[in-house]
Parts: sequence; structure tokens; C-alpha cells
Amino acid sequence: MIEGTIGIVGMGAMGRGIAEVCAVHGFSTVLVKATPGDLDGPRRGLAESLGRAVKKGKLTAAALDDALGRLTLTPDLDALSGCQLVIESVVEDFDKKRALFSEIEPRLKGSCVLASNTSSLPISALADTLRAPSRFIGLHFFSPVPAMRLVEIATSQRTYPNAVEAAQRFVEQLGKTPVMVGDSSGYIVNRLLVPYLLDGIRALESRVAPAESIDLAMKLGCGHPMGPLQLADAIGLDVVYAMAKTLHKELADRRYSPPALLRRLVVNGHLGKKSGVGLFDYSVEPARENPALWPSDDAELGA
Repeated sequence: MIEGTIGIVGMGAMGRGIAEVCAVHGFSTVLVKATPGDLDGPRRGLAESLGRAVKKGKLTAAALDDALGRLTLTPDLDALSGCQLVIESVVEDFDKKRALFSEIEPRLKGSCVLASNTSSLPISALADTLRAPSRFIGLHFFSPVPAMRLVEIATSQRTYPNAVEAAQRFVEQLGKTPVMVGDSSGYIVNRLLVPYLLDGIRALESRVAPAESIDLAMKLGCGHPMGPLQLADAIGLDVVYAMAKTLHKELADRRYSPPALLRRLVVNGHLGKKSGVGLFDYSVEPARENPALWPSDDAELGA
């Protein structure tokens, strides 16, 4: 069981979500910014997310104050030195994660479990870059972290059983369900989900139907709470693109080849809900299909 301080590196949506859940469930939590920039935006995002939980009746005002009191935001990796568990949650790029681990690992005490929130990179490949791979594990949370109950746990052949047991108990302490998965790219969920998202984008690209119709058909026809295009926008098209590229490379399967439309949207900064426009345009209510999907003959949506 994890009883000490939890460290999270990366202040994107996933990192903030993991930090929020840890703080709400009683853990002293250190959230470290992995890239340059001030802390005001992430701090505001955490407060707003906790505020929404209060408005929905999922959290009391007193619990919100307590959670904020347990959170420390900092740009200093040295703040991880006293942590019992550290979770990396930065961009899905092997070289960037490897470089970050080289900075994190020397700062950790020997008993600290080190984890990655990677959604598509093999844990064994990341473990090969570490001095102490026996304490390394994959902890893959899902977005939005406060609402999603699943955490996939992946190990390499060198992960010690006590690290696995600690990770399982930690996930349960957060009120979530741990599922053990093999050390393969994409684990369970993304291995099945990414082709579905890409097929939805390909259907739109092929003009099978408008974006709204594709999503409505999958919601009503398959009982899904959200269509593939809306879901891709919610995840972030840059994240979907990164996962697709990694899985295509690792699995050599054409089902994971990113559609040209997805690549063009990402290149042009149309990243989904977080940027205000992606497959849908969120500047209107309700959101509608992004008109820039279909450039005129004399205008291209980017290279």
C-alpha cells in the first residue's frame, strides 16, 4: 500500500487529472511542470475541475479546500525526492520520456516506485533506459481521470512483485479498478480503441456521412455514450495522432495508419475540444462539423 507522497510529472490534462484524484483521496501530491511556463494555468485548471465536482455534488466545499491544501505545484524535479510513487505523464514520445527519466531517477529514493502513464509505448523499452528497472511499472489512467474508473497496469519482465502489488493497492486506494495487461503497445483499450477512432475519421474523410451523423449512428446503433469523432476531439487529435503513429510503428498494422485528414488537422493546430476546434467547431452551441475540414479548391487545409 502506498502511504507517502505521490509525485506526478507533467501538467497536461492527464497529469492534472491524476494529481487531482490523488489529492482528493488523501495523498500529499507534488505536481511538477515538465516544460517551461508559469503555474497559474495548471493551478487554475485544477481549481476549476474541483469546483465542477462541488457543483455536481460529488465533493463538498471543505473537501475541495482539503484537496487543494494537499497539492504542491512546482517546476523543480528535486521536489520528487521524498515521494513514494512518481508517475510520468508527458507527451507520447519515447526520446522525451527517456530524457525525462534520466533526470527523474537520480532524484528518487530507493524505495520509490516509478511509473509511466504511457498509452502506447512498450514498458520494457522504457525500462531498458533505467538504472533500476525492477521498480518501474506502467500505470495507464484514462481521460477524464476523475470520472474514469479503469487503470491499466503493465510490467516488464524485470518488474519486482512488490512494485506490482503497491501499484494495485494504490489504484484501489483511488477508488479505481486495476487491470493487469501484457507488455504490448496500446495494452487493451487503445489497441482496440485507436482503430475505431481512425475508422470514424476515415468514414468522414470519405464523405460516408457528415460528422454529426457518424457520431449519432454509433451512439444510437451501438449504444455508445459518445461517437468516435467527438471522442477523438475529447482525447485530443494530437494525442490520437501520436498514439496511431506509435502503434503503427510498433505493430506494423495498417489499421493504425493515421488518415491524412487527422494529420492535416494536427499540423494546423485543430486539436479538438482543448483548442476550440477539431473535427467539430466548439465556438458554437451545439458544436458543429468544422467547416475547415473541406477546403475550397483554391485553399488547402495545410500540408
